[in-house]
Amino acid sequence: MATDALTKLLSTRDWLMADGATGTNLFNMGLSSGEPPELWNIDKPDNIRKLYASAVEAGSDIFLTNTFGGNAARLKLHNAQGRVRELNRVGAALGREIADKSGRTVVVAGSVGPTGEIFEPIGSLTHAAAVEIFHEQAEGLKEGGADVLWVETISAPEEYRAAAEAAALAGMPWCGTMSFDTAGRTMMGVTSAAMAEMVEKLPNPPIAFGANCGVGASDLMRTVLGFMATGSQRPVIAKGNAGIPKFHDGHIHYDGTPELMAEYAVLARDAGVRIIGGCCGTMPEHLKAMRAALESRPKGPRPTVEDIQAKLGAFSSASDGTDGEGPARRERRGRRG
Repeated sequence: MATDALTKLLSTRDWLMADGATGTNLFNMGLSSGEPPELWNIDKPDNIRKLYASAVEAGSDIFLTNTFGGNAARLKLHNAQGRVRELNRVGAALGREIADKSGRTVVVAGSVGPTGEIFEPIGSLTHAAAVEIFHEQAEGLKEGGADVLWVETISAPEEYRAAAEAAALAGMPWCGTMSFDTAGRTMMGVTSAAMAEMVEKLPNPPIAFGANCGVGASDLMRTVLGFMATGSQRPVIAKGNAGIPKFHDGHIHYDGTPELMAEYAVLARDAGVRIIGGCCGTMPEHLKAMRAALESRPKGPRPTVEDIQAKLGAFSSASDGTDGEGPARRERRGRRG
């Protein structure tokens, strides 16, 4: 198999810059709360072109397609489960158009978000059903010309494994990030160390793995240090939110400045992260500041937890879960036999 576009680009550079927020940018263009953004791929393609182009113009080497909720389980909530292939194909094709016009190598990453369903035995989602849901979406993204599948904001290991299997079925290279938002763990209790271990055991491991979304840039960087501590040689992805969400004048506003995100980008690079981007609240002005800082500031030593706190602000919890002090462990210890 020919080397995929992302692996090729990673081999030429120490770091690559990914894009910022999809939702925040689309809300600014008039997307209403509760409206599935994927429908805009068909209904308002120029807005989606503008979303992609703004990331490329701000210096992104990789941008994600507007297909985060483009799986049958999520689209079913809007009676659009029959449109999975179409919405993903067009979301990727619009991206291909912008990337190919850019005059440089830009990777189109097909965004694949969680199903929103809970796996058995607690919920009703089976492994086979999850693989089928992700595979259908992957085929649409492949048809539209995505270079790589980008599985993101996952909290259950079962879901990550199902997405890996779907990527193999589609014959697509993939990357996968989880969201660590509960005292350094995912909602389902996975720590950074546990994720790094899981990734290496997959029959079809991702090109790169890491963390996205979560609480704020400082928490995300602490999770990144957790990945690095495992000694993994696989490229790591960091896509942190632009600060912490604050409710302001009837809408959610992220308090992270372009300067804060520039600090975060440099810390991520110095920690050894290969793919650096933003998540919720990250706008083109944040990306421009990140790119400028990455290009102009010399590489420094790997940051410590103290460096991260000093530059990005306090952590939201005392522990990142890897020391056995996370909530899940403590709960188990206290259970009566």
